[in-house]
Amino acid sequence: TAEIVKATSLPVTVKTRLGWDDDTKNVVEAAERLQDIGIEAISIHGRTRKQMYKGEADWSLIAEVKNNPRMRIPVFGNGDIDSPEKARWVLNTTGANAVMIGRSAQGRPWLPAQVDQFLNSGRIEINPNLSEILSALITHIKELSYFYGEVMGVRIARKHVGWYLNECFSETPEEAKLVKSAFNRCETTEEQ
Repeated sequence: TAEIVKATSLPVTVKTRLGWDDDTKNVVEAAERLQDIGIEAISIHGRTRKQMYKGEADWSLIAEVKNNPRMRIPVFGNGDIDSPEKARWVLNTTGANAVMIGRSAQGRPWLPAQVDQFLNSGRIEINPNLSEILSALITHIKELSYFYGEVMGVRIARKHVGWYLNECFSETPEEAKLVKSAFNRCETTEEQ
């Protein structure tokens, strides 16, 4: 990381986890060292590498990094931020400067805008209806094929559409399965 900081005039940020496993939760020391070599901000996922995405995120070490008197750089909290209310809770609990939304935005690309609106106004007015979601999905499918080319775009669209369907059919997962199955048989962007 030090070599990257030296090699560019651009700001360098780091995203990390609490540590490798429960026996090596060393994020406080790692954050200090990263700051010392010149990173501009750090995002911390509230789980260890061994946990991956299982279990609950642990916010206490993120708060410890943020409240460390040695820390001068922004600290972002990450992990399990799946709603505007959770984002506010994480900010209040950890004192973090911001939150980073990851997997929770898959199939819900409007989530970051909802979080921003809620944190700034206390309201959530960005709540897309089914036709708006469908419009976003169609645009997403087209853009994937434009960016990756037809063959790869069609394949990559399958996982993205799966995420949208999980969101849209959250109360009827069997219907989502049927639609996914039909969608996954499509071979062109036009079919999709």
